[in-house]
Amino acid sequence: MNHSIRTVLLVGLGSIGRRYVEIIKKLYPKVDIVVLRHKQCEDDGIKVLGLYKCVTSIDKAIETNPQAAIISNPATMHIKVAEELANNGINLLIEKPISDSSKSVQELIDTCQKNNIVLMTAYNLRFLPSLIKFKEQIQAKKIGNIYSIRSEVGQYLPSWRPRSDYRNSVSANKKLGGGVLLELSHEIDYLNWIFGSVKWVKAHISKQSDLDIDVEDSANIILGFKSTNNVELIASLNMDFIRHDTTRKCFVIGEKGTLLWDGICGKVKCLAKGDNHWRTLFSSKPDRNFTYIEEIKSFFSSIESNEPPYISGDDGMQVVNIVEAIKKSSSVNSIVYL
Repeated sequence: MNHSIRTVLLVGLGSIGRRYVEIIKKLYPKVDIVVLRHKQCEDDGIKVLGLYKCVTSIDKAIETNPQAAIISNPATMHIKVAEELANNGINLLIEKPISDSSKSVQELIDTCQKNNIVLMTAYNLRFLPSLIKFKEQIQAKKIGNIYSIRSEVGQYLPSWRPRSDYRNSVSANKKLGGGVLLELSHEIDYLNWIFGSVKWVKAHISKQSDLDIDVEDSANIILGFKSTNNVELIASLNMDFIRHDTTRKCFVIGEKGTLLWDGICGKVKCLAKGDNHWRTLFSSKPDRNFTYIEEIKSFFSSIESNEPPYISGDDGMQVVNIVEAIKKSSSVNSIVYL
């Protein structure tokens, strides 16, 4: 495999795609960026963003000989284009979720392994300093044995991207892979990352609001993890598009106290056994682009060093498998084992 990155293909030019363009141009100014769009390319857009080329077919995209591709179109379209690119030996960074369905994800993973190319899933939250510190504190047994986990994430969908009509967003549309389970799947990924593989789920998903969407806006989930110290580890996870007090938090309750990660404030706090106040262990609120910058640097580094990616295709597939189990559990009103 040629480890030198000269051309990067970007599939999709929505808000996240434009963010990637900005970051790559800043970090790697000599790298050419080709954009694949399924609608007509606009010359003005190419000039404004400083793109090398814009194409409207996968064949034309492959002809530009990219060494890496970033797939940031809707999740329902990820696997089809990724498989074609992988078959042509192109390294892949796929925006989360890796797909809206587990169907064909394993085939993509196998293709990438066969062709010795990188397949990375873009769960950029794993690069957030406060979440990394939170994980380190748990692994260091800061609060001893863990008894339970409570995670929550929510934001009112219309205020999420105030400059655009929420009804046209990926988040709001089933055909594009929307809904809280897929759009907010960072939570499922980091719980799986920190506490080990999810073994079973029990869930209820629903549309509670009057938002003009055709997907679930609320999910109440219980996740069961592998037993530790002969005690089953349980996490509750609440996700929604309806709360006006934007939140992203995780509480971990242990024998020596409680740890709190606040993803909005970028803080890790601890209330130790016997204390009556929270103590801040870590505080860092980097620029909004920070995690995306670290993600791109990690992706490029994996390609150049021929090392496994920080967040693998398998990691992405595990999240999709959990999401499907959650949907099934809600449908049959029962525990579903993975």
